Amino acid sequence: MKSLLAATAAIGLMAAAPATAQTSVTTTTTASPTTTGSITIAPEKRTVIRQQLSTAKPVTVKEKVSVGWTVPETVELQAVPETIVSDVPSVKGYRYFVYDDDVVLVDPQTRKVVTIVE
Repeated sequence: MKSLLAATAAIGLMAAAPATAQTSVTTTTTASPTTTGSITIAPEKRTVIRQQLSTAKPVTVKEKVSVGWTVPETVELQAVPETIVSDVPSVKGYRYFVYDDDVVLVDPQTRKVVTIVE
């Protein structure tokens, strides 16, 4: 009888062990291009964007423009021309404005700056 109780206790302890162990799960999701915080554009493609868009009328804002900054509703965002999207597909879906001779790409859903083409 003692060995039966000991065996039952041992099985009970073994069954309880996994329940007391803590595990951590990391979930990684892939965001669509319009929800990421920033995008990467090759230097030669940045030159194409800058050459084609820097002639737009510059915007004046009081705050310092930086990646992650939320663009005020008073700033009118322009659609990136299809000629640039066909050459630089990673900018599809973004909007832009020109600030201090830089082209600022913005996620239109969040109005956050994703990159600045200097």
